[in-house]
Amino acid sequence: MLSAWLLPEHIADVLPAQARRVEDLRRALLDRARGYGFELVVPPLLEHLESLLSGTGRELDLKTFKLVDQASGRMLGLRADTTPQAARIDAHLLNREGVTRLCYCGPVLHTRPAGLSGTREPLQFGAEIFGHAGLEADLEAAELALDCLQAAQVADPVMDLADARVLRGVLAGVPLDATQLAPVVQALSDKDAPLLDELTQGMPHEARAGLRALLRLYGGDEVLEAAERELPQRALVRDALMHLRWLATHLRTAFPSLKLGFDLSDMSGYAYYSGPRFAVYGAGRSDALARGGRYDEVGAVFGRNRPAVGFSLDLKALSEVAGPSSAPRAIRAPWGEDAELRAAVRRLREAGEIVQAMLPGHEFEAQAFECDRELVQAGGRWVLQALPPPAPQ
Repeated sequence: MLSAWLLPEHIADVLPAQARRVEDLRRALLDRARGYGFELVVPPLLEHLESLLSGTGRELDLKTFKLVDQASGRMLGLRADTTPQAARIDAHLLNREGVTRLCYCGPVLHTRPAGLSGTREPLQFGAEIFGHAGLEADLEAAELALDCLQAAQVADPVMDLADARVLRGVLAGVPLDATQLAPVVQALSDKDAPLLDELTQGMPHEARAGLRALLRLYGGDEVLEAAERELPQRALVRDALMHLRWLATHLRTAFPSLKLGFDLSDMSGYAYYSGPRFAVYGAGRSDALARGGRYDEVGAVFGRNRPAVGFSLDLKALSEVAGPSSAPRAIRAPWGEDAELRAAVRRLREAGEIVQAMLPGHEFEAQAFECDRELVQAGGRWVLQALPPPAPQ
């Protein structure tokens, strides 16, 4: 018999030290988004299934937990991504003209983890810009993503840029349905040249050569120059390369130390994105810390097909690579019934101080906070006194 305290696979408690880091990050990132003019929304964890999986949300089908609503008999889903919900809010509840900037932070649930050590319950932070089709919105989303990682003190972030239009331009005029396209996209993602050759045997030479070239088109600025020479001369490809160059120029101006590259065979979310997209990595990490880009079709199913661009990240994963943080400074106080002592503790807490009362019999309890001061009685008054620093371990 399984122990009652065991959790499902890839589900874990967040213990105090990490929970404090996650909460500090949540506040910092929401403040960054607010500084850009984003408004916070809190969508429900549970929705009718067709709402969560409509339109581009169908890509999330295999990730979504499903259950029957006992009140209505309809199928419900536990959200696996908050972006479709933000699109629904923009389209039906706010219904504004012009630009709307929304941000959110809350748990999502996945039926399967992204990797062997991944969680099935990410804490998703994200930001979406609705209503502007220009590159200015793409740039703003990428800059906010980098600012968020900067707020988390992520060392040496690396950003890869790509564009969904490159592959569409290469395959323009080639009759492929979704079932035929999926393995081609997977072969590009895996950079599997033999499989790609096998899958594209019946395609026109220009398309085959373009697809094969994509396997090599990752690296620095030379990628864009090579792409202009080796890929089909089509409007979609030309616009994508021009827009990637524009974004790279502005991102390097805003973040001079940013390591920025291009991966034109990156197919992550190919069916979801409609234009430029980006992934940001921490030094030495193979999994992206943040992903985003343009997905103009996200609101179509809700009756309002507005331009949309944004990004999301997992705060739990981010907390594991965030810069060092020290325990909050606190005040140690004795527990007592003395009215003046209790009033002094209340005044300190109202002033924003952390005051940890030592409950009777627990004067040497483990400290979750770093107490650098102590409330002591001197001359008939309760006053603060500095504590000596802890001895080196």
